[in-house]
Amino acid sequence: MTTPPPDLPGPADLPDLPGPTGERADLLAALDKQRGFLRYTARGLTDEQAQRRTTVSELTLGGLIKHVAGVEERWLRFAVGGAGAMRAEGAPDDADSWAEQFRMTGGETLAVLLERYRAVAEHTDHLVATLDLDSEQALPAAPWFEPGAAWSVRRVLLHVIAETAQHAGHADILREALDGQKTMG
Repeated sequence: MTTPPPDLPGPADLPDLPGPTGERADLLAALDKQRGFLRYTARGLTDEQAQRRTTVSELTLGGLIKHVAGVEERWLRFAVGGAGAMRAEGAPDDADSWAEQFRMTGGETLAVLLERYRAVAEHTDHLVATLDLDSEQALPAAPWFEPGAAWSVRRVLLHVIAETAQHAGHADILREALDGQKTMG
């Protein structure tokens, strides 16, 4: 088992909190269901299978898990610290690094990527239990965002749920093309 990267607290660093209720519980349940679908697509795979392209797309199962973990982490950084916090300190900001988030590289294994995803999910769950869901941050300047728009923590979570669901669907197609396994049906 790997340890969480230094930018995410480990389980011992997070205070014990009562379980979420109401809207928080609903948001986390929806997110966790989609996370489960994504993790399920990787069940029983070797690292080689997780790296294999099974469609004309560049996407791989390992790459999708890596990407979704990164998306969740970046958007929760935004929820806490705004647009400037989305990029990890020292992280490159170029087309090559963007493409790398969709690929298993170097010494990455599926087990390492899944552990990273677990650590990110645990951190998100803790933040959802503690953040004001109505707190807003100004969105980064980008052509796909309305100028001057802001998102609440709630809206960020809805975005992360939608991203995770979309990529879980992609992963299901990739897995079915690999060996016929389907998440549902």
